[in-house]
Amino acid sequence: MKLKYCLAIAGFAMAICSCDEGTDNIGMSLTSSNDNINVSTHEFNVLTESFVPDSVYTYNNELYLGRITDPETDITVASSFMMQFNMVENAMMPEKKEITDAHNGSIVADSCVIYLTFDASKTFGDSTTAMKLRLSELDHPVADGVHYTNFDPVKEGYIREGGLSVSRMYTYHDLTVKDSLRALSTYQPTITIRLNKPYTDKNGVTYNNYGTYIIQNYYDHPQYFKNSYAFTHQLCPGFNVETTDGQGLMAHFSSAQMIIYYTYQSDELAEELEIEDNKFSSFLSVSSTDEVLQTITVKNDKAALKKLAETDQQFTYMKTPAGIFTEVTLPVDEVKSTHTCDSLLSASVTFPRVNNMEELTAYTFAVPQKVLLIQKDSLNNFFEKIQNYNNKYAFYTSLSKNAYSFSSSSDINNLITKMYNDRNTGLKSDPNWVEKHPNWNKAILLPVGEIKSATSSSTNSTPIALIHEMGVTSTRLKRGTSSDPIKMRVIYAHFND
Repeated sequence: MKLKYCLAIAGFAMAICSCDEGTDNIGMSLTSSNDNINVSTHEFNVLTESFVPDSVYTYNNELYLGRITDPETDITVASSFMMQFNMVENAMMPEKKEITDAHNGSIVADSCVIYLTFDASKTFGDSTTAMKLRLSELDHPVADGVHYTNFDPVKEGYIREGGLSVSRMYTYHDLTVKDSLRALSTYQPTITIRLNKPYTDKNGVTYNNYGTYIIQNYYDHPQYFKNSYAFTHQLCPGFNVETTDGQGLMAHFSSAQMIIYYTYQSDELAEELEIEDNKFSSFLSVSSTDEVLQTITVKNDKAALKKLAETDQQFTYMKTPAGIFTEVTLPVDEVKSTHTCDSLLSASVTFPRVNNMEELTAYTFAVPQKVLLIQKDSLNNFFEKIQNYNNKYAFYTSLSKNAYSFSSSSDINNLITKMYNDRNTGLKSDPNWVEKHPNWNKAILLPVGEIKSATSSSTNSTPIALIHEMGVTSTRLKRGTSSDPIKMRVIYAHFND
């Protein structure tokens, strides 16, 4: 029995110290009095409040567009995005002569179309509401680096003055699509943006459409197509897409693709296929992927969010995108100082969710399913570096039984110990360290999305990284106050004398 407990304590890497004071009167003993090891429990108070971030880091694979009002708070949130296109290295097109022969000596494209494909699983709102978007050409590529949801290409002067601009009305449920087509398993709702009007480039050269501008440069400047960097910096810096009218739909797009359709003439291919017609149709396709830069801009009423966060003394909130998180003040001193001679084995805490008082409707925001509890001062660095939870200062859990629970298996005791050690180390060199680090014992609880491995075949597989949730989600949590705190359960152990 004694050996078993010693091995268990070694597994938890306990720091054992000698002390005359026992802890028999604290918590509940979990072992026999005949054992040399005493395990006890204790509860501590956790305080929470709502926290409104100025903005959050945007990851490259999320494209949200729309404007929608939270039925719970009547606060409107809008998302727009900037996209660039990924050019496959050394993309190939027919010989120049084959293009010119098909068009009486000219190099022209038949048409150019951008397709935005809806992701039904993350699109929220009224599928029949009419929305209007505007696609605008960028003047130059958005600079590489870290971008947050308050980054606005329009305000930052990235939109090309006099450049390509196209407006388009759309609905998620496109009534012009036949039911027979919509019933096909391969059907995907898509917004089609045609770039077929005359286009004038920065040098004053006018083309019959944007696609012709692209393919003429393919033959005149093949170096522009060497890779994505050359393509975006020399030819196509990208586009900004924003909502200009409509409300009630927040769309997520699984893909954005620009396709340039063209005709070429090949006697050799016609002979090989044994057909008389020597003209063939083909296309050049470029996609917006996470290999090239994408940004999301989120606009919401920060003043209204802050007022809600400050005045509601009963609940805290988690609202996305870039809305409200829950700030958690952990009882670090209490946990460590009341048991100075005990080893901290585990700590667990549950944040109960409070159901909506309003009637649930089809337009009630979805409840966050995945959340992260992270040391507040590590928040931005964690997402900028696209990291995964580590059970050291970042802890991950899912909604279960109407609550977000971090059990003893989450090892949040590691966070308690880290905060305690950070504070003590800081005080050794600076007596004003706590005043300079007011967040030293604070963590943030926030909704997150997952990045899965490309080879992952299961929806339940472990994520390889976590990102900010950029869809519309909302929930209320019980607020931990001094008079009615949330409880943290801590388990200690020490050797009996």
